[in-house]
Amino acid sequence: MRTLIFRTVAPFLSSLMILFSVFVLLRGHNEPGGGFIGGLIAASALAIYGIAFGVSPVRRAIRFHPMALAGFGLLLAAIAGILSIFSHVPFLTGLWIYPKIFGVEVALSTPMMFDIGVYFVVFGSITSTALALEERERD
Repeated sequence: MRTLIFRTVAPFLSSLMILFSVFVLLRGHNEPGGGFIGGLIAASALAIYGIAFGVSPVRRAIRFHPMALAGFGLLLAAIAGILSIFSHVPFLTGLWIYPKIFGVEVALSTPMMFDIGVYFVVFGSITSTALALEERERD
């Protein structure tokens, strides 16, 4: 399915899907969405790009091995839980800080850190699987 129309539309569609996945990730703790759904949307974007152009352009686009991204996400999610232990509260208890960035108070939390970790785990594992299947099918 490497038609001219699909190859023309795929980069724009993939970029839009990646942007939307970040939107879903960041709004997900207060409304529907979160790391899991955002990671699935981002992996789907790369799958579309891979179908249009092949596996090697996708691997060049993400720069890191997908399983390394999944491992980083798992580490990030674990750190989000461990931070609560150092604060003498139960594991995975939400903690918030409110730093001022450019004069605007921003709420940063361990639940958001956990969601970002889940995003990377889902993104990395699904992308790795999709790329392996795509490589296998091309051979």
